[in-house]
Amino acid sequence: MTEKKIQVGDKWYVLATFARPDEQPQTIKRDHSFAMFDRLGDISALAPCQEGLYHEDTRYLSYQELTINGARPLYLGSSVQEANSLLAIDLMNPDLAERGEVVLPKGELHLFRAKLLWQGACYEHLRVSHHGSRPAHVRIELAFDADFVDLFEVRGMQRQRHGERLPPQLTADTVTLPYRGLDAAQRRTRLRFDPPPHALEPHRARFDVRLDPGEERHFYFTVACEREGDPPPALVDYLTAFRANNAARRELVEASCHLRTSNPLANLWLDRSVSDLAMLTTRLRTGPYPFAGVPWYSTTFGRDGILTALEYLWLDPSLARGVLEFLADTQATASDAARDAEPGKILHEARSSEMARTREIPFGRYYGTVDATPLFLVLAGAYWQRTADAATVQRLWPNLMAALGWIDGHGDADGDGFVEYARKSADGLTQQGWKDSHDSVFHRDGRSAEAPIALCEVQGYVYQGKLAMSQMARAFGDEVLALRLAQEAENLRVRFQSAFWSPERGSYALALDGDKRRCEVLASNVGHCLWSGIAADDHAQRIADALLGPAFFSGWGVRTVAEGEARYNPMSYHNGSIWPHDNAIAAMGLARYGRTEDAMRLLAAMFESSLHFDLHRLPELFCGFPRRHDAGPTLYPVACSPQAWAAAAPFAVLQACLGLSFEGETKDVCLRTPRLPGFIDWLRIERLGLPGASCDLLLTRHERSVGVEVLRKDAGVNVRVVA
Repeated sequence: MTEKKIQVGDKWYVLATFARPDEQPQTIKRDHSFAMFDRLGDISALAPCQEGLYHEDTRYLSYQELTINGARPLYLGSSVQEANSLLAIDLMNPDLAERGEVVLPKGELHLFRAKLLWQGACYEHLRVSHHGSRPAHVRIELAFDADFVDLFEVRGMQRQRHGERLPPQLTADTVTLPYRGLDAAQRRTRLRFDPPPHALEPHRARFDVRLDPGEERHFYFTVACEREGDPPPALVDYLTAFRANNAARRELVEASCHLRTSNPLANLWLDRSVSDLAMLTTRLRTGPYPFAGVPWYSTTFGRDGILTALEYLWLDPSLARGVLEFLADTQATASDAARDAEPGKILHEARSSEMARTREIPFGRYYGTVDATPLFLVLAGAYWQRTADAATVQRLWPNLMAALGWIDGHGDADGDGFVEYARKSADGLTQQGWKDSHDSVFHRDGRSAEAPIALCEVQGYVYQGKLAMSQMARAFGDEVLALRLAQEAENLRVRFQSAFWSPERGSYALALDGDKRRCEVLASNVGHCLWSGIAADDHAQRIADALLGPAFFSGWGVRTVAEGEARYNPMSYHNGSIWPHDNAIAAMGLARYGRTEDAMRLLAAMFESSLHFDLHRLPELFCGFPRRHDAGPTLYPVACSPQAWAAAAPFAVLQACLGLSFEGETKDVCLRTPRLPGFIDWLRIERLGLPGASCDLLLTRHERSVGVEVLRKDAGVNVRVVA
């Protein structure tokens, strides 16, 4: 198989090392582990290959192949079940021959494989059922290996040195494959077999099986990921892991608000989004945190976690609380140029793999993001408004004030009133906004913008964050701080109009470069300016018209860069593709400025695109080609799927269309001029509000309005509908 060329953004980011459009990997995730299998449930030995069992960004199982008499089974079907936590695969035997004679005709054996992850281990159940008329004697073998490759190597990075593979250790039912890394930590892949194999070698287990007609046999394989210094996984039997895994998923899903619509396809879409978020959410010491995406971003990202929590806040505030707690706990307290860290700055990304621990990559804890810090304030304000959880917000208040200090200090190093970024780490990210590929910030003629760079949307986040802090300060009795922050926000809004508005383009500039020259590029970043509220009213209407015009809107969504711009490419990562979360933010902005009908257009496009994606799952991004009546959207080959902020995007757009807001202190639920898209006749919302203070609503679409019926309401909850 020919190795593919690496397409480099920054050298750390999405590397198109390998893509097989004919066969998407099947993915499951649980906490710090995820696994990718081919359609037979195996892990290919061919290189380059993304498949494997990963734990904390290290591949603990790099090869797995199930055979019957030396032949691979034939594929019947597969599905991801139990809210994304179980991979189920149906197989059958091919014609099995000995000395040229078929001894077991095709299809007499049915093989059912089920795989799940639980507490640092992969559990597999293999059931073999005999549907033939004569006894069958077969040899079932499972081959395996572990390469302990770092995820960044899988993505295309080259390492000069590696650790040492240590001698395998065997017992009657267990194989342990050890590896000592350059970080001096020993990692072990421990494989356990039940029943014990008839023969067990360092990389192969063999079972000699006799089945009578109608008989079935069961085999269980467990692969545990262990690292020296960490508690080893507490291995259990398959059924115990299955039940515990399902119970944990149900608890997470059932804790949030529940939606049901008149449209079964919309229900599948929304249910898939809920399941994807449940799969990606990891229980940390500080609370639940949505890992950004599988496979490349299965870890904590500051920006991604914040935006996911904001999109999902109205359904489950506990996710926002977990994000705030973790980011406060990891907030930078000192300057470290190698990690782009400065006091008060919020984390970009955290990794714990071998390469992170040896500092071969800077992402052990990396702070090269300009927007996570103001967005931290935005999330805290939104969480306060949603919940009135004074205890949490007051506990986090020193962290929020430290973030404000970074915004006004290191974030505005030249004192011009705008927050900028310039990479200090030699190995860090060149671009540090959400579009963080190296070529995403440029001038109208295509020239790259030189740092320090002030992005338009970041100024909006700062404006939004200071207003949120002002409101919380007032609620906590600090009127002096509240007035100061409100005035600073207003001053920023005024300066922003003159510095960023381009009358010629009829839009805000993408950014100001290091010489304070406008990058007059039509980019979707301006949709974020609508969301934050920093846009002037007349400017907002022109921006809204452009976002729904043909240069931006493909029919499937708003492109990251408008068609016709210098670096426009519908197949690029950030310069013409379509990102669901970016569209969700634009939709929230459109609704803010009274363009709810346009927000519904984006919701409809998002739903219609989901009908063409596997499992109705919105990917991280897809290509920005114009919509054709005879084809669906074009996939981006190495997009993460699932991706947290893409999974949460439908809920943010739906909230925007409903005009739904909360006032936690008074327990008010308000729907301002609610609208439903044409593909939803009615929407039932259950457990809307807070635990012990919630309501159930039924919304019915009429020709020009939406009827709201309160089905159930706890004492103290107030439901208001504003026409």
